[in-house]
Amino acid sequence: MAMDQKVAEVLNQQINKELYSAYLYWTFADYYDDRGLKGFANWYTIQVQEELDHAKILRRYLLDNDFKPTMEAIAKPDKTFSNDLEPLEAGLAHEEYITAAINHCYEVARDAHDIRAQKMLDWFITEQGEEETKARDMITNMKLFGADPKGLYDLDREYQARTYLAQTVLPM
Repeated sequence: MAMDQKVAEVLNQQINKELYSAYLYWTFADYYDDRGLKGFANWYTIQVQEELDHAKILRRYLLDNDFKPTMEAIAKPDKTFSNDLEPLEAGLAHEEYITAAINHCYEVARDAHDIRAQKMLDWFITEQGEEETKARDMITNMKLFGADPKGLYDLDREYQARTYLAQTVLPM
């Protein structure tokens, strides 16, 4: 059975959103790297890799369902920051935006009765819940400990220990 055109289109659009997320998070990593906060930079560099994984998963799903993805232009991030909390807050706002976009993809798949796409998107919905929780925790930690140099140092060391783990979903 051919994939519903509307489902394919929103999933293709989501690829672009995931690639933009990677671009955005690179700007966060660069901000923290410039500040000498290598752990925070590491955190967002790993986020970049995860966002690229998300785009790859969606691309593969489309290809496996006989839809040729179209790679669109990726917008240039325009965020600038004046303190260490602002990228974290922008990160949470962006994750909430992506959650809404994934939810929209799910709604389109549901309306098209595309159960296979819904099942694939279940993974993304769970992932977005985790991403929002991590983003909120980073904000809380920064507010609690970031104003103190030793607290900021400890947070940075904690985030420096984060390692990349490739993300995959089970085959459909």
